[in-house]
Amino acid sequence: MRTIATCVEEILVSQPFLEDALTRNILNYSALSEELRDPISKMLRKPVKSGAIMMALRRYSPPKEMGNKVKLNKVLENLGDITVRSDLSDYTYKNSSSLVQAHLKTLEIIKDDPHIFYTFTRGVHESNILITTGLTKHIEENYKTEICTSVQDHLSAITIGLPKENTKIAGLYYQFFKRLAWEGIALYEVVSTTNEFTILVEDDVVDKAFSAIKGLKN
Repeated sequence: MRTIATCVEEILVSQPFLEDALTRNILNYSALSEELRDPISKMLRKPVKSGAIMMALRRYSPPKEMGNKVKLNKVLENLGDITVRSDLSDYTYKNSSSLVQAHLKTLEIIKDDPHIFYTFTRGVHESNILITTGLTKHIEENYKTEICTSVQDHLSAITIGLPKENTKIAGLYYQFFKRLAWEGIALYEVVSTTNEFTILVEDDVVDKAFSAIKGLKN
């Protein structure tokens, strides 16, 4: 059976920014109670008083993962190097039986140059290629028989080194996404390995994105 408390919890869990602000005590409880009165009344199908909602907000206890940030903060403090690579281009192709062969041709070209930025990600229905813009002619040649659905130039990649224990910490990636969202930075692409996390953004916001990520480390 739904109660005001369960409705408050449901709303907060579905809106992480709101829950985070509540746990940091930077919200006006009275104003938030008034804001939530109509949606909670609809959820319960009866009118509710803002005072009752305020009481539920004050009694709200976030999940343990949100409340205990000691491990998360330690990981953020121990983030590795933050590397920025610019002049990148992104290609998206529909998957096909011949796509891997095109990928192999590209690997043959770049294998002896460790300074080239190149990633190949295969999804269920499409594959994504991120490469140094100066080598796009090779992509267009090697993949010329494939169906290209999108191309984007003027991109930059920010790669963050992660501590080995990162896979055991809940909410780590959320911290990156939250900080970038607060800054109004849209992510064009995300690529990750076990101990590296790379975000792809347009060139005109790379400085702002770098500062946001660096702020987490500090």
